[in-house]
Amino acid sequence: MTAQEPAQGILLVNSWGSSKMYKVVCECGSDGCSHTVDIEAEDTGVTVTIYTKTKTNFWSKTRWYHMWTLLTKGYVDFETAVVMNKQVALNYADVLQLAVKDVEELRNERKN
Repeated sequence: MTAQEPAQGILLVNSWGSSKMYKVVCECGSDGCSHTVDIEAEDTGVTVTIYTKTKTNFWSKTRWYHMWTLLTKGYVDFETAVVMNKQVALNYADVLQLAVKDVEELRNERKN
């Protein structure tokens, strides 16, 4: 199995100079568990930032529990998951590799 072109499950959202942003969708198709990946080449190197929306299951704990945890710890833990089948996972890895290469080349072109 090889990466696809265009990549199933991976959407190029935008490309600015030496930065590319992709949306990675979950196998379930819900926008609530997708995430956004921003690959950017800076003078200090390449950074990959993943943005995810998280939700809490308030029904498992009371609001008072969450408020108390926030007051005592300063944060509340949340978790999210993106489920990828084999093809999407291969596409995801390939897109990351290609995007890192592309943004580094674009950054080098801007410097010259």
